[in-house]
Amino acid sequence: MSYFTKLKRSILGMGICVAMCSSASAQTATEILEKSDFIRNPQQSFVVDVNLKQYENGKLIDKTLVKTHSRMSDEGQFLTIVHIDKPVVDKGKLLLRNDNILWFYDNKSKASVRMSPRQRLLGNASNGDVITSNFVMDYLPALTSEETVFSGDKQERLSWKLKLDSTNDFAPYDSVDLWVDQENYRPLKAKFYGSSGKLLKVAWYRGWKKVLGETRPTEVVISDGFNTKKVTVMTMNNHEPFTLPQSWFNKEWLPHFTSAGA
Repeated sequence: MSYFTKLKRSILGMGICVAMCSSASAQTATEILEKSDFIRNPQQSFVVDVNLKQYENGKLIDKTLVKTHSRMSDEGQFLTIVHIDKPVVDKGKLLLRNDNILWFYDNKSKASVRMSPRQRLLGNASNGDVITSNFVMDYLPALTSEETVFSGDKQERLSWKLKLDSTNDFAPYDSVDLWVDQENYRPLKAKFYGSSGKLLKVAWYRGWKKVLGETRPTEVVISDGFNTKKVTVMTMNNHEPFTLPQSWFNKEWLPHFTSAGA
């Protein structure tokens, strides 16, 4: 390879690096992730209905409905109670995130047991997927590249690609690749990996609507990392600001919880 060819490639590489650094000027990966979290989740106490539908080969095979109650903690993460509404056989069962502990409460046995956020709730959706959370509190981000990707609405968008590594045992995944829209910080797509480094699932964010003061995704399409014909659609409806007392978010209080609150 000639000297001039090497010099040309070196200058081109420098140009790519400068362009990437310029587009993220004055911003760290953490700041980008924080802004994306603010788009995904209202940064306030709220309740929302979450409808999950599981498909295989395009056919609906299972579904469930939960109501998520989320309160922002002083540390910047959410405390969450998930009330299972449907199916009827599971109605009244609860999931509670308190700090980095997840509790499952059975309203029939009146017992509370610790659970893993990685355990599946329905199809490709895990317990951790329906627990409101800010990624920046559970993962350490790094900016790896700029890429043009297709969003959940099948539009090409210029994005930052972030690599997220888990920082605590509560994080549902060991690592995540997250694509964030450079124009508006909207999360576009995510890939979730297990401890072995294998791809577990791919998610696309779509159904953008004005929700509690910001345009947010109201639907997440989750494809199985091993079998793309297995798809779970998670739809969020009826977001409402709601005052949620701190006292609700401990396992001793769970027997007093109803679908309408206290």
